Amino acid sequence: MKTMSIMKTLLVTAVIMISNVTISARTAESNLVYNAEEVNGVKVAETVYKRNGDMLTNYMKYNYKYDDNQQMTENLSQKWNEDEKAWENDLCIRYTYDSKSITTKYYKWIPKKHTFVLIPSMTVTMDK
Repeated sequence: MKTMSIMKTLLVTAVIMISNVTISARTAESNLVYNAEEVNGVKVAETVYKRNGDMLTNYMKYNYKYDDNQQMTENLSQKWNEDEKAWENDLCIRYTYDSKSITTKYYKWIPKKHTFVLIPSMTVTMDK
């Protein structure tokens, strides 16, 4: 009987912990608002805003480029600089396609050099 009571207590505790984690995750997600921009049915940009009470503030922006086959060739992410009141480059992901594979290269923005620099350790080639 004691074993059954301990098992029930452990089960209830586990369920409560999982519920709390789920609620916390949803709360964090609900603080972000997404606004996608499409041209001819293709997403070309997406702005992410942080919800602060009744106010929305700029947070992140993504700009997408495509080739003639509607395959994404570039994903540029920018962060909002509140002091400068401007979007600042953060990361650029470039995709190249051939008949058998897709190569993804990551570039980090270096503000002092005003350029993107390849991060070789993050380059990935996958078979289609």
